[in-house]
Amino acid sequence: MILDDGGDLTHWIYKKYPNMFKKIKGIVEESVTGVHRLYQLSKAGKLCVPAMNVNDSVTKQKFDNLYCCRESILDGLKRTTDVMFGGKQVVVCGYGEVGKGCCAALKAMGSIVYVTEIDPICALQACMDGFRLVKLNEVIRQVDIVITCTGNKNVVVREYLDRMKNGCIVCNMGHSNTEIDVASLRTPELTWERVRSQVDHVIWPDGKRIVLLAEGRLLNLSCSTVPTFVLSITATTQALALIELYNAPEGRYKQDVYLLPKKMGKRPLAGRLNIGQPVRACC
Repeated sequence: MILDDGGDLTHWIYKKYPNMFKKIKGIVEESVTGVHRLYQLSKAGKLCVPAMNVNDSVTKQKFDNLYCCRESILDGLKRTTDVMFGGKQVVVCGYGEVGKGCCAALKAMGSIVYVTEIDPICALQACMDGFRLVKLNEVIRQVDIVITCTGNKNVVVREYLDRMKNGCIVCNMGHSNTEIDVASLRTPELTWERVRSQVDHVIWPDGKRIVLLAEGRLLNLSCSTVPTFVLSITATTQALALIELYNAPEGRYKQDVYLLPKKMGKRPLAGRLNIGQPVRACC
């Protein structure tokens, strides 16, 4: 069995140990990037084991991605920079559940929040929630904080980093360390200065500097704590998915990607609320 986040372990075993990969009983994946990689394998006919998509389950989307990130984004920024949020201009790249949590937290603290989003449904949600939808190149010169949470790569490239104003804080809440093009900053003309743990100042020849957090890795995992309440729900959901795949009779799950059944996602929540019987409607 494989319990994965981002598809890294799955991809590594698939590439390095193909014979072992064929003997795996099931895969449980919890991130949007990992799920996308599984669907790519399935589409190419190379997924030879059943896989469970936990990322798109209601439990993961509504609790881990939204509520957990809503708290940890503020915690991570405060721990690393001691920044004052009121009045700061912030651009959040991506308005999925992680982006929604980040935007809600920053808006509540008095920040001026812009959103970049390519999906029309999520983009309209951002507008309906009161955020200004922009293109990154329209606001990159004026914002104080840039946050990526798309699950994609090269969202903030060197061109945007060059145009940022002095003191701009750059961080990632998405997946891995590929959303910000950190490699392009490791050049002879730029100076790196480590000012504290997980905080680097990248200095340009003219004296401009940006504040890069965790070298582009996940801010909430590198620089802040994560609420155990939410993580326990996610971990329980993943464990249930592993048990389901392991105990499933032969033929129930084929060599494809399956969405976690909703009834399985409800079980950890019912336990948290101490619900034994359905709640009766009040008359």
